[in-house]
Amino acid sequence: AQPLAVTELNSGGQLCDLLIGDSQWLGGAAENGWYVKLNDFFAAEGISMDDFAPATVRAYSTWPKGEPNYYALPAMGDANGWFYRKDWFTNPEIMAAYKEATGQDLREPQSQKELLQIAQFFQGREIDGKTVYGASIFTERGSEGITMGATGALYAWGFKYENTPGKYDMEGAVNSPAAVEALEFYKTLYQTATPPGYDNAYMEQSLDAFKSGQVAMAMNWFAFFPGLAADPTVGGDKIDFFVNPAQNVAASTLGGQGISVVANTDNMDGALAYIKWFADAEVQKKWWAAGGYSCHKAVLEDPNFVNTAPFAGDFLQAMGGVQDFWQEPAYAQLLLAMQERVHNYVVADQGTAQEALDGLIADWTEVFQDEGKL
Repeated sequence: AQPLAVTELNSGGQLCDLLIGDSQWLGGAAENGWYVKLNDFFAAEGISMDDFAPATVRAYSTWPKGEPNYYALPAMGDANGWFYRKDWFTNPEIMAAYKEATGQDLREPQSQKELLQIAQFFQGREIDGKTVYGASIFTERGSEGITMGATGALYAWGFKYENTPGKYDMEGAVNSPAAVEALEFYKTLYQTATPPGYDNAYMEQSLDAFKSGQVAMAMNWFAFFPGLAADPTVGGDKIDFFVNPAQNVAASTLGGQGISVVANTDNMDGALAYIKWFADAEVQKKWWAAGGYSCHKAVLEDPNFVNTAPFAGDFLQAMGGVQDFWQEPAYAQLLLAMQERVHNYVVADQGTAQEALDGLIADWTEVFQDEGKL
């Protein structure tokens, strides 16, 4: 979707008045003048960013990051989370076998390393006469898949893109010892605990593996969780959900979008009226009830929120610790570099994690030099 949307914006097209665009597009859209800066409108209409979860405002609305310049209203909160076969995890025979194998109780993993241990336990095990595997994870190379998957481990180990926010000083951050360990971990998870042939897997393949009964656990975006919970084969009491486990840090990879007004719309009044309507607390409650992921505090801080869906509490926890990829105007080049470096190491089994991350710094340095940022 990104090239179509960017081509449309870049050419001054009028395909849409409002755009729900990925968080990573924000820098380019703001700096190129494609989105309307909404500060004056928010002030005039009494729309306060304080009414939305802080992590979502930072991620979906602000450019430069964390500055009070707003180019979107948080629209669709999302993060990469996990789900698992609750019926397997609570099966007495499987529980006993896990206890015997590990000396521990089978439960929702509380750390990345426990997740790996559980996934390895299920790998190749026979359940109901069928060979199953540990986990389906993101390994896709062509767009953003393996970056979105691997950052779940990287962030949990404490990975940072730069030592000083906004300074692009990446040496010792991107390739820190913790980052190296996290990337090695993701490769081990891929090599020892995932279904065979899942070397280019993203959202669809992760869902397929889980719905077809191949895996005990799977990662995917919270956006898919309502459908999974209602799935006739693996939903209901057979499924449960957990937030991306911490290792050194509680952190989740950000998904989701803000909603922005396209600067050259010929219906500015209508577009702004929609933003005002969508920002209303009562509308946001209906948005959540309909299966949308509201970022509004009136929804998230409601005492009953955690009881509204089997994954609501996990969503709340995830959105408190979301971290995002670069949102720079050159994000596409930055992403391509990471996709290549991480896929080559994790899936193609080339070189070491240290070499992959050192190489990534070299790639990113070149991009930022071309951009005049370094």
